[in-house]
This record gives sequence, structure tokens and C-alpha cells, in this order.
Amino acid sequence: MSEQNREGKRSARERLAAERDKQKAADKRRRALIVGASVVCVLGLAAVIGVVAANAGKDDGSDTAGPVVGPSGAQGKDGLAIPVGEESAKSTLVVWEDFRCPACKSFEDRYRSTIHELTDAGKLRVDYHLATIIDGGMGGTGSRNAANAAACAQDAGKFTAYHDVLYQNQPPETDDAFAENSKLLELAGKVEGLDTPAFRKCVEDGTHNSWVNKSNEAFQKGGFSGTPTVLLNGKNIYQDQTMTPAKLKQMVEEAAKG
Repeated sequence: MSEQNREGKRSARERLAAERDKQKAADKRRRALIVGASVVCVLGLAAVIGVVAANAGKDDGSDTAGPVVGPSGAQGKDGLAIPVGEESAKSTLVVWEDFRCPACKSFEDRYRSTIHELTDAGKLRVDYHLATIIDGGMGGTGSRNAANAAACAQDAGKFTAYHDVLYQNQPPETDDAFAENSKLLELAGKVEGLDTPAFRKCVEDGTHNSWVNKSNEAFQKGGFSGTPTVLLNGKNIYQDQTMTPAKLKQMVEEAAKG
């Protein structure tokens, strides 16, 4: 083999070796970049998780945001009952209800006049507790918004009248009409003296939303089977198939006699 050929082969080997070294260096840099990029992705994910965690529980306009502000005169455990009637009445009716609940409307339509008669006579006190189970089952915010508006009416001393108007104008269960503040304000026009700037602001601001949520939580923890739940002096009368408005009146009047 000539000297020239040997030199040519050596040069080729050297070039190949140089290319391999160059490729190794490039691979090393690429691996370093991949690792670096992976670290950046992990750190980026951690940053995102950190932002989410930092914002968890902040006021985002959700149902549970804001302080718990009970309506004027609310009583009972945690101030979750809206009382109607004389405190000295011998009988107490506890009513758990949802303004979107058709069964609640049926109860109200049947017993309304009797309950009013007994509370006006000072023989019965009613503690109303507001729940939002239809919102939970059907979706929407009508139960909550209507309950908030009713609490706003309590602030204005107009709870009973507005409570009745809401049931008398209850939309179908699948129609979340009470989610619209405009509808709730329109119905307030049916109650003399209720549609005021203060009432409107209370409704539009959702002043009592968190209180309503707390009331609904109490309902869920209470082990009740549904709305309405109606307890007369601790006894569930709604489950009594023999109960009628006349029988309720008789029981209350007997208790009033002592």
C-alpha cells in the first residue's frame, strides 16, 4: 500500500472520529436541553398548582363566597330560622322548604289560610328554614336566589307576604325562572311597600346567599327525607296521611288551651 493511500485512510478515520465526537457532543447538549426543559415543565406545573392552591377559597363570585349574613330577626340554632307568629305561642311549626319545590307549593296552597289564622291568633309560631335541594337536583340557582330574596323581604318586615307570593307564582320545577333577579323583583311589586332600593340591592347583591347555603347544609345534615318537612312540636305531621288543615287547627287549639 502506498504512503499516499495510508495517509488517505488515516485522514478518513480521523474525520470519522471527529464526526463521532461532534455527534456525541451534540447528543450531550440535546440531553441537557431535554432535561432542562423537563425541569421547566415540572416547575411550570408546580407554579400552576401553586396559583390554583393560592386562589382556592377566594371570592370568585360562587355560591359559597362572602360572609354569612342572616336576615333581620332570624332565630334558632345558628340563626337559621325565620320566625312568624308570637314567641309565646304554645305550638311551634317547623317548616323546611324550597321555593322551587312543587310539593312545598302544594303544602302551602292547602295549609296557608289555616296557618295564617293560627299565627294571627297567637296560637302558633312557625319557624321557616330555607333549602335549595332543587338547585342541587335540577341545576340552576332559583332556589337559592328566591330564598335570598325572601330573606331580604324579612329584612323589610314583609317575609310572610312575599313568601306567599313566591309560592303563588312558582314556575314549573324544570323552569329556573327564580334564578333571574328581574323575576324576583317583579314579584316584589305584588307586596305593598316591598319594592324599595334597599330590597333591590339586597336581592341583586345576593346579601344572604351564604346564609341560605348554610341553611341548606343544616337541612342536609338533619337527616330529613325531603321538602317539605313539617314538624309540629317536634312531630313530623307531613308524613301523617290523616293530617288535614282542620286536624292541624284542632291540635294547635287544644295545645293553646293548656
